[in-house]
Amino acid sequence: MHVLVLGGTTEARRLAESLDGALPAGSRVTSSLVGRVAAPRLPPGEVRVGGFGGAEGLAEWLRTHRVDALIDATHPFAGTISFHAASAAAAAHVPLLALRRPGWVASDGDRWHPVGSLAEAADVLPGLGQRVFLTTGRMGLAAFAGLGTQWFLMRSVDAPDGPCPARMEVLLDRGPFTLDGERELIRRHRIDVLVTKDSGGDATAPKLTAAREAGIPVVVVRRPPVPEGVPVAGTPDLALDWLVGLR
Repeated sequence: MHVLVLGGTTEARRLAESLDGALPAGSRVTSSLVGRVAAPRLPPGEVRVGGFGGAEGLAEWLRTHRVDALIDATHPFAGTISFHAASAAAAAHVPLLALRRPGWVASDGDRWHPVGSLAEAADVLPGLGQRVFLTTGRMGLAAFAGLGTQWFLMRSVDAPDGPCPARMEVLLDRGPFTLDGERELIRRHRIDVLVTKDSGGDATAPKLTAAREAGIPVVVVRRPPVPEGVPVAGTPDLALDWLVGLR
């Protein structure tokens, strides 16, 4: 059995670890990383880095490498590759599963402002605060480049490039993050509004608790939908169960 995991997430790495030894003798697991992070945490097994050349290129790769199952374990906001995966799997007649960590759920006391995009997040910011903790990653900062009165603390794994807000401090760091650490960031930088994507998971969730405790609003960018008809597993264990059911 040859399994291709479209990865880059914690769940993808955990799935690759679970598959190591769980599949029949002679099976292969290939993890594919886009390559946007300079020093990614590599999963066990075979690893390839780089794109496939769209849906057609991925479909050809599935055929050429005799892939028996495709698991889309990319980031919840990596929408384009998910639709390419759906098209490629259908063209190559390969079973496809989407592995998606559950999204976050608001708790009592949260002041969430859900929006549909980074552009919408930038539109609502002027009415919410002046000192922004921006945790949406280094891609898409151009959406906030036109905001000249807000000050931004932008946290990401790698340094940003392209258009950025004029008043911005960059914090290079990688989760998981602690609640005490997030409290201290908000206090020290006098943050009065948080902007985040609904990535889900525990690694970056403490910032939401810290924001609730501080009483500051949180702009939450909703995640894009999984392509229609693609089954979804919420954990690596459930993805493994799906694979076992294919055998």
